[in-house]
Amino acid sequence: MCGIAGYINVDNRPVMSTDQIIRMLNVQKHRGPDDSGIRLFSLLSGSSAEVSCLTPESVDGNFEAVLGFNRLSILDLSMNGHQPMVSPDNNVIIALNGEIYNAFDFRKELQDWGYKFRSVTDTEIVLALYLKHGFEGMLELLNGMFALIVIDLRNRELYIARDRFGIKPLYYVLNDRLLAFSSELKSFDFLEDFSFVLNSEKLDESGIELLEPGNYLIYKAGHKVVKRQYFDLNNYCRSNRPGSLDSFSDELKEWLDRSVRSQLVSDVKLGCQLSGGIDSSLVTWLASSNTEKGRLESVSIVFKNKLFSEESYIDRVTETLGIKSHKFLLDNEYYLNNLEKATWHLESPLNHPNTVAIYKLSQSAKDYVTVLLSGEGADEVFGGYKRFYDIQYPFSVKRMLIELNRNLNSPSELFRYCFDNRQRAIMSNAYMTPYLAGRLKRGFSRERALSDRLVLYDTLSGSRFDKQVKYEMSSFLPDLLIRQDKMSMAHSIENRVPFLDNEVVKGAFSIPEEFLMMRKSPHGRNSEKYLLKKITAATFGNDFAFRDKMGFGIPVKEFFSDVKFKEYLNDLVLPGIKQRGLFAYNLVSEWLGDIKTLKYTEIEALWIMISFEIWAAVYLDNKYENRYTQI
Repeated sequence: MCGIAGYINVDNRPVMSTDQIIRMLNVQKHRGPDDSGIRLFSLLSGSSAEVSCLTPESVDGNFEAVLGFNRLSILDLSMNGHQPMVSPDNNVIIALNGEIYNAFDFRKELQDWGYKFRSVTDTEIVLALYLKHGFEGMLELLNGMFALIVIDLRNRELYIARDRFGIKPLYYVLNDRLLAFSSELKSFDFLEDFSFVLNSEKLDESGIELLEPGNYLIYKAGHKVVKRQYFDLNNYCRSNRPGSLDSFSDELKEWLDRSVRSQLVSDVKLGCQLSGGIDSSLVTWLASSNTEKGRLESVSIVFKNKLFSEESYIDRVTETLGIKSHKFLLDNEYYLNNLEKATWHLESPLNHPNTVAIYKLSQSAKDYVTVLLSGEGADEVFGGYKRFYDIQYPFSVKRMLIELNRNLNSPSELFRYCFDNRQRAIMSNAYMTPYLAGRLKRGFSRERALSDRLVLYDTLSGSRFDKQVKYEMSSFLPDLLIRQDKMSMAHSIENRVPFLDNEVVKGAFSIPEEFLMMRKSPHGRNSEKYLLKKITAATFGNDFAFRDKMGFGIPVKEFFSDVKFKEYLNDLVLPGIKQRGLFAYNLVSEWLGDIKTLKYTEIEALWIMISFEIWAAVYLDNKYENRYTQI
């Protein structure tokens, strides 16, 4: 896991100095502290040259493009894994951020084809696959997480691609002067004539695009940049494949076991990110089953407030498996002291309050491991959120009362929720109710907020359940994955996600819906992702597997009520909200003055206001630049 940065002057201006690319790399050095490399190249002349990444130097003007790389060494720790990597004839250049878990399956085939390997890295195997199969042919073969750049000087072409499910981020800026690309937004701040500005329509950075999962860009000298999709979730449709609950359970266990085994390959210390929930516990069990006893360790976040801590479940997993456990306490003091640092690394508002918890986990884990396996993705792929039931069956009395309570001041929302399947699906994973959004932002348009999401939802195929799975995987999941990537990479930790293995996802769509969303299961209750719980129960017990989902919550009310936290909010955040004038200052101020009486929905909305203002102060105003450390 590493960091990529680079640009090509599409107006053919020469690169005159390496100062700019060195700055772009240095600001994301945390992604790859072990090695760095810079390669100048020209699609016009078909030439390239490696230059020093230590000190800026003048360039002779023969190159209109440059590619830089920061490496976190995971496989083949020697300099043979140095990137950017070039083909034996120096005509093809590659930079790969991520891990390809099936890479070594192709090594012998490529050797028989005649390729002579110089390293024991997945990057060189991907390079050889490109040479043999071309770009799309190579992408079709890859099972893993990646953002990659391929430069083919023979064909004068540049390719930029992202993995199927969006595990690794890749951003780009495109205008009539240049195409720039990077693993992190902050690198673009060193481009000429570029600055972070606010897009008031979307409240996000403008001029920057995040390459969609399963897509790639291709640029050929003298032509326009073209975007193509190489993977589409609509290729998967729920099948009516025959089988019993037990037979599908056995298959799923086999798929997951194979995925975890493939992701245990590492030349550095590896462990598991264990929350105590079903998904991370299942991954930890499978990893332990495939690891020599005493070699696997787990890392976890715990809280003093037992209502938010799953420490007892963490202990049951580690004691059952006999693995070493490292538990790190997250308190309000750490949370406050690291809000701005986490924001700087995430590069967007901390929509999830638990983002700081992942930041803390990764920081503390670095003392023990370099690679972590996590349970991310299971809920989206296997229908693990309670909202999957609420979307399917909206007319229960309990559901109606919950929605009525959420929309007391706007009962029309209740009817929209119940009778419009599309809007119900979209609003189910929204961070804020339309009523509160309207109170907080003058001119808020529910229809405008829904429009892009409706376009996405209408492209999805399958049953209502399948559409919801695909919608979650296309909208909610990439956000979680970027959070996981950036908080772990802030501390040079590689995070792997076995539930998003290609074969696991494909297999999940072959499981009948009733085995995943089981109404009135044998345990007397509705059960989301039933098969995963069934597999987990065999090792940790029914009471462990079929308990109510807790999630990874944070005691936000408790933290906000702390004296120092209140001072921070009142002295720095509230004045910023008032001065910026985007949101209803009086309402936010009122909420902060009466934290303990707020409903859950109001706490969520308040968090979004606070996290947005912190982000804006860090990225738009540079207000706190002397208060946080750029790691």
